[in-house]
Amino acid sequence: MPISNLLRSTSHCASSRACRILPRAFAAGCLALCTALCSAASIRGLVTDAAGAKVTGAAVSLVANGHVVGSAVSTADGSFQIFTGTSGRFFLIVSAKSFRQLQTPDFYAGQFDSVERNIVLEPAWVRESIVVTATGTPTPQPQTSAATTVIGPLDLVLRDDFTSELRLMPGASAVQSGQSGAATSLFVRGGDSDDNKMLLDGVDIGDLGNQFNFGTLSTTAIESAEIYRGPDASLYGAGADSSVVNFTTPHGTTSFPSLLFQGSAGNLFTSREELQVAGSRKKLDYLGAFSWLQTANNLPNDEFHVATSAANLGWALNGTTQLRATLHYGVDATGVPNAWDFYHIADDATEKDQDIFLSASVDNQTTASLHSVVRYGLTRKREQDSRWTTPGIFQSYNNYCFGPAYLGSIVTITGANGYSATGQAVLDCSTFRVQYVSNRDQAGYQGDITITPHLAGLAGFQYEDERGAEPGSTYYTPVKHINYFIPLAVHGDFKDRFFYTLGGSIEHYSLFGLQTSPRAGLNYYVLRPRSGAFAGTRVLFNFGEAVREPKLTDQDDSLYNFLANNGAQSTIQALHISPIAAPAMRSYEGGVEQSFLSQHIVFKTSYFHNEFGKEIEYVGLDLIPELLPNLTPAQQQTLEQILQANFAYELTINSEAFRAQGIETSVESGIGSNLFLRGGYTYLDAVVQRSFTNDDEALLGPIPTWQNIPNGIQIGPYAPLEGARPFRRAPHTGYFTATYANKRITGIFSAAFASRSDDSTYLEGEDASGMSSLLLPNRNLDYGYAKLDLGGSYQWFSWIDVFAQAENLTDTQHIAPIGYPSLPFTLRTGLRIHWGPGSGR
Repeated sequence: MPISNLLRSTSHCASSRACRILPRAFAAGCLALCTALCSAASIRGLVTDAAGAKVTGAAVSLVANGHVVGSAVSTADGSFQIFTGTSGRFFLIVSAKSFRQLQTPDFYAGQFDSVERNIVLEPAWVRESIVVTATGTPTPQPQTSAATTVIGPLDLVLRDDFTSELRLMPGASAVQSGQSGAATSLFVRGGDSDDNKMLLDGVDIGDLGNQFNFGTLSTTAIESAEIYRGPDASLYGAGADSSVVNFTTPHGTTSFPSLLFQGSAGNLFTSREELQVAGSRKKLDYLGAFSWLQTANNLPNDEFHVATSAANLGWALNGTTQLRATLHYGVDATGVPNAWDFYHIADDATEKDQDIFLSASVDNQTTASLHSVVRYGLTRKREQDSRWTTPGIFQSYNNYCFGPAYLGSIVTITGANGYSATGQAVLDCSTFRVQYVSNRDQAGYQGDITITPHLAGLAGFQYEDERGAEPGSTYYTPVKHINYFIPLAVHGDFKDRFFYTLGGSIEHYSLFGLQTSPRAGLNYYVLRPRSGAFAGTRVLFNFGEAVREPKLTDQDDSLYNFLANNGAQSTIQALHISPIAAPAMRSYEGGVEQSFLSQHIVFKTSYFHNEFGKEIEYVGLDLIPELLPNLTPAQQQTLEQILQANFAYELTINSEAFRAQGIETSVESGIGSNLFLRGGYTYLDAVVQRSFTNDDEALLGPIPTWQNIPNGIQIGPYAPLEGARPFRRAPHTGYFTATYANKRITGIFSAAFASRSDDSTYLEGEDASGMSSLLLPNRNLDYGYAKLDLGGSYQWFSWIDVFAQAENLTDTQHIAPIGYPSLPFTLRTGLRIHWGPGSGR
């Protein structure tokens, strides 16, 4: 009844004290209620499924300090709103029929704040995550055309590093040249290992020129990783040619300090300890972590240890503005015994790294439509490569060393293609110590605005100051780059059925000037997700272009600079050699995704076609006499000795072009609420279209063939020949994982497969006679493999669980490239102990 009618109805009982009090009390109560609601925090938003359809009837609970303090049910348009009379840290729990229950990250809301939290629910049986790398803003995977794989907390809980996990995705191949701690490269869809943009909390953490070693990267304080397959330079600048790998740091969520300690031990004298403290209090959330890993591996001089420290501090000024800073500091050292199978004598060498990654940001939701981030990033990377002694068999003179040499033992090298050679290879020429420095400071702004419910735009600006050097070397000079780029993009849909992303960037780089990088992605639902045998069909298309900076060593070892500095202008003109430039790529992709049995099964397949041009090749020192015809033999030898003394055994040139196309497939399925299955297969057809060695045969003479190789097979000693496959990219790769999780037990089985791949022993001119008898045909030189891993954990008490991880169950020795024995079967077991309220301690 309206209040005015209620007051009129009480006029007949004015003599009654109760009747006089009733309307006044009722009016006062209404006024108090309005005042409370107007001064209370408001949490509101939309609940949709992954395809953008509104979800009606979803139960939304607001939780603070472990208690439900408010709730709502989404209406017909998917909206909800919850009021709370208190300020503090909250999170939402959302559930609806046929969807997996979702818990949002925690957030702060002040007494007068209005907080927007849109919710995207996943199907109950498959995983469709929110991703950022595809559009620059959080977007459900089914609304993007991009091929993106998410490595989540459950995937990482038993892992020490990322090498094995990177093999468990379509289109990707992780190659580790040795055992734990050895250099690990990622090849995506046929691209080079330098074609991947590496980000940690939005900050570029790669070396100058994109080189990155996954072998020493610890999983400590890394919550998840997105791997975007394809070029996305329009959002992330030079280097995002084949993929973008985006790591994120977790933050504290509990309203009390929570401590986690885990310790484990295994064979090969392996041990790992980790301590983590995290929590939140009012406007502050915090996390600190430290871990230590050490192992002896199973080769001489191959010990590895890594210490990782990390911190994440967040401060909410209010419900719409947050300050955050994350810091990662890693120190590692690993022995480098070299390619053991080529020498059977371990090199006395080490590689050490000291890396600092810092991200500091201000995140502001200015209005419900406008979101802005200002970020500063700092990257400091130091690497020292040292050879302390020369343990090989002494030889007074060798042509490769231009003097004394130290040889390995007499060995027989056998490739997966069946060819073999017997002899002694040069292990060392001398001792050395060299340091590499990569410094980067970057500052930028990114703003995204929702123009309509079906159209959003993004714009930004980023400035980079890069410095690199090799201190202590007389041959190299410091490098300084001032770069900037402006990304522009729109993302939207028509009637929640046709989704699109259009973007481009204007980029300026000190090394190679102005560039543009366009990108387009289209995604159309032929059949929207629904129940039934065929539960949804969508088709997708992607196009993109990208460039990348050459590595620091590529610039320093430029063939053009070397020839120009030594009076070889005629060679420059005859071979059309130019200064080192930016490699470039262009990509096309088309595919289809089909859901079956009410989205219990999701099948994806796509065709990709990538063109790589101006790729960097390496010209060996053995070609110097031909490239410098005007110098006397003594002058040539002097130059070669100078290069060798500075470890420039090869010179660089933009002379290679290749094409990589293939079919990428994956299938996911959930059985019940506890078992999740995932598998995939990729066929890669990559072929070299242009090569320095082939193009300049007229000048350099016929490509040599070696007498120990039947039928005069031609060999590319440093790079693949025209018509051959690029090195270390297997034409067939696949994976399978099965994950089971309930309240007490977690089990994870994974298998990664790869066929034989092309490679080289790289031993041109490096045998005991200074010849090349230890080269083998490139085709199928690396062995194929199947790597099987099994791990699990059991919640013994509420505050302690036990876990175990077994890797390489079949003891495969040829997971690494030829010459490098793989880590054998390993087993590690340990305890994980929790302290804090609710843990029983």
